[in-house]
Amino acid sequence: MSLGAHSVTEEESLHAAIHEDVALHPYEATWPQAFEAERSRLLSLFPGDFVEIEHIGSTAVPGLKAKPVIDLLAGVQSINDAESLALPLCQAGYATSAAFNASLSDRKWFMRWANGHRTHHLHLVVHGGPAWHERLAFRNALRSRPELAAEYVALKTQLATAHPNDREAYTMAKTGFILAAVRQT
Repeated sequence: MSLGAHSVTEEESLHAAIHEDVALHPYEATWPQAFEAERSRLLSLFPGDFVEIEHIGSTAVPGLKAKPVIDLLAGVQSINDAESLALPLCQAGYATSAAFNASLSDRKWFMRWANGHRTHHLHLVVHGGPAWHERLAFRNALRSRPELAAEYVALKTQLATAHPNDREAYTMAKTGFILAAVRQT
C-alpha cells in the first residue's frame, strides 16, 4: 500500500488506523455517493464474490455527525471466502492486518487510504449471519429513531473529547450503546 511517496507496511497501516485522531464531522450529502462509487468499484473488480454490499456506520445515517470514513458491509458466503479475498483486496487498494484479522472470528476488516487519511472501512461478514444482521439492525435503528441517533451523537461527541487520540478506546466505549440498541430492535 502506498501513502504518498512512502510505502506503508501492514503494521504501520494498522498502527496509523488505531492512532489516527478521532474527529467528528457534520453530515456530508456526498457520503452516500462515495459509498455507491466504492460499492460499484468492488462489484466490478470482484464479480460474484459478494452476495450484497450495504452502507453502514454513521456516514450511512442522514444528518449524523461522523468520522468521514465510509463503512461498507460486504456479505460473502463464508469466512473462508472472506479470507481468500484478503490478498486481492489489498492489491485493489485496501490494507489490513493479518494479525488483527486472525483475532476476528465473525468478520474480516480492511481499510482504504487517500491523501494520508482513511476513506473506507470494508467489513467482510457471512451474508445473513449474526454480524450481518447486527450491523444492519443498528444502522436501521439509527435511521428510524431520531432520539436514538441524537443519543448516539451525544455519546460519540463525549467520547471523541475523552479519547481524541485513541480510536480503539473510542470504538470500545461505544460498544455497550450499540449492543443495547441492537437488543431493542
